[in-house]
Amino acid sequence: MNYRVIKNNDLFLMTDHHGDIIEGNPQGGLYTKDTRFLSKLELKLNGKRPLLLSSAADENYVARIRLTNEHEETNGVVKLWRESVELIRERFIYGEVLYETISATNFSTKALAFDIEVSFDADFSDMFLVRGFQPADELGRIESRHCDKDGWHAEYAGADGVRRSTRIVWDAEPDEATPEGAVRYAVRLEPKQQRQITFTVIPSVNGEAPVITPKDEALAELKKQYEEWVERCAKVETDSAVLGGLYNRGVQDLRVLLTDFGQGLIPVAGLPWYAVAFGRDSLIAALQMLPIFPEVAKGTLGIMAANQGTELNPWKDEQPGKILHELRNGELARSGQVPFAPYYGSIDSTPLFVLLAAEYSHWTGDTATVEELLPNLERALAWIDQYGDRDGDGWVEYYQESSKGIANQGWKDSADSVVHADGAFAEAPIALIEVQGYVYQAKSRLAPVLAKLGQTEWAARLVEEAERLKAKLDNDFWMADERFYAIALDGDKKQVQSVTSNPGHLLMSGILAPERAEEVASRLVAPDMFSGYGIRTMSTESTGYNPMSYHDGSIWPHDNSLTLLGMSRMGLKAEAATVISGLLRAASRFEYNRLPELFCGYDESVGYPVSYPVACSPQAWAAGTSVSIVQALLGLRPEALQGTVALDPFLPEGIDSLTVRDIPVAAGRLSVSLSRNTRGEGKLQVEVLENTSGCRVIVVDPSADLIPN
Repeated sequence: MNYRVIKNNDLFLMTDHHGDIIEGNPQGGLYTKDTRFLSKLELKLNGKRPLLLSSAADENYVARIRLTNEHEETNGVVKLWRESVELIRERFIYGEVLYETISATNFSTKALAFDIEVSFDADFSDMFLVRGFQPADELGRIESRHCDKDGWHAEYAGADGVRRSTRIVWDAEPDEATPEGAVRYAVRLEPKQQRQITFTVIPSVNGEAPVITPKDEALAELKKQYEEWVERCAKVETDSAVLGGLYNRGVQDLRVLLTDFGQGLIPVAGLPWYAVAFGRDSLIAALQMLPIFPEVAKGTLGIMAANQGTELNPWKDEQPGKILHELRNGELARSGQVPFAPYYGSIDSTPLFVLLAAEYSHWTGDTATVEELLPNLERALAWIDQYGDRDGDGWVEYYQESSKGIANQGWKDSADSVVHADGAFAEAPIALIEVQGYVYQAKSRLAPVLAKLGQTEWAARLVEEAERLKAKLDNDFWMADERFYAIALDGDKKQVQSVTSNPGHLLMSGILAPERAEEVASRLVAPDMFSGYGIRTMSTESTGYNPMSYHDGSIWPHDNSLTLLGMSRMGLKAEAATVISGLLRAASRFEYNRLPELFCGYDESVGYPVSYPVACSPQAWAAGTSVSIVQALLGLRPEALQGTVALDPFLPEGIDSLTVRDIPVAAGRLSVSLSRNTRGEGKLQVEVLENTSGCRVIVVDPSADLIPN
């Protein structure tokens, strides 16, 4: 990750490792509501960029950057000896406000005099502009920039009628300040003496500025919030340092990505480009988070329901009942120059909405939330059957209608992601294989919840519809020569005969017979699909394979995680152990053991996982992968409506102990310990340490659960 990013609620800061936003890093900035409220932030010492010593954001909510000076000498006269000044930049975000403190310490043996200069600016660019979009219509303008002894202020009048402003205040009056956004402090320090200067950056929209909390109080409260988050989530103890590090990092990353847009906490897709409500990403991340914080599912379902499609609107790819793809609030979306306020071009968000509601209820036993959502669920299911299935053949398919929308509308949404064996791109309408699994799971899992609510006829109808899907899946999607499923059917109902990771998602849906599940899992861990670090998105033997491709050969942790949940569900432990071991090897080579959004599909002969150049990090469903790994290892499957919790655990080679405490299940908590007796047979021992869920725990006999890898 060649940048540093911190976030709290709907405000995030992206800088380089020095902590600067500079012209050489045009995508850096301070962002909220899809707008860049700070486009320049540079620190200099005596007019020069300091030398970087260290740059850390391991705590997620606070970043610390340590710098020093270079040697300054003119005609033999030393102005500033090298490494005599230490500069520390500490920044955090609280209450939609950015705080940055610069600490300067004299580590020389003599008194020093030097200048600290900070430059800043705000261009109020829409996120789409930052990412390279070229608008056809005029944009707004910056109306003013001015400076006084207390701070700097800039104001922008948007084409969408919204006024946006940035104010920067400082706690020490500078020796010089300009309206262009430059302040200078003449610093004089005795040996070991330190001076601190704090800048506070306050973005506002239509004059509604956030409340400014005193810095020390804000940092203490922020730290407390993160400590409470960790305490509330399930906790992992293991003899695997990588697994423990990956899990702890994932839990922290998920916390930093939570945002409340008015309906409760929801995981935004990822930083820096997708800090927004994002249909499939937010829904899948909330599904992954059920074992640590199921309340997030409620917020996620709430925002999706609040923005459910109501009309036929081709510009936005909207139809009644459809769940959004992406919700933007910037100038371009609000002025109608892009169709993202919200945009509905996603084929999987709608079945995932129903799926999450069902799985949330099975996990928690909360049917009241589902009952409140029944009108939304009914409209979503109607969309699946009517608009999702355009030609009435029983398969849900997509077709782009918006001129500025997305052509491929599954999770692999790049233009080249659905490719025939002859290299031709599939033509829409396209029915993706994994989407059919989502529909099956949504209907079959919602049915028992509806029955519990007294909706027996509706429940029976969903079961019947799901079984019809299951009965016809192989006839249309199974590739006999490959012993695998095609990624999709194209507009002519021809199989798109690429071998990809998409069928792996079927494993968690329940749509596959055991023998088919075994064949799918076996192929996914074969050398053409498994790199040693994870399952590739496309087989090395398929026509479109490219290890550097975004969707045709790369490795996506979340893609692996959904497959892992399915392998666990189907009892395919050897294959699951292979995938988990690979992901852990990859995590051990990334900063902070953090799995990125994706990485390249090269195999282990390279010696390390190869980073993808523009992957989001942290990214919600990549962070959620750590939780899915732990869930798969436990073989954890709550059925709160039935009053049971199933455990079918295993441990891959190299992990001999795993304890997971405070898993939220039904009305209480569950704590479980796995340990392998390495003396003798290596039998796995399972101990339920605590169970206040009110559910009966069913432990599958683990006597054969030593999985060689």
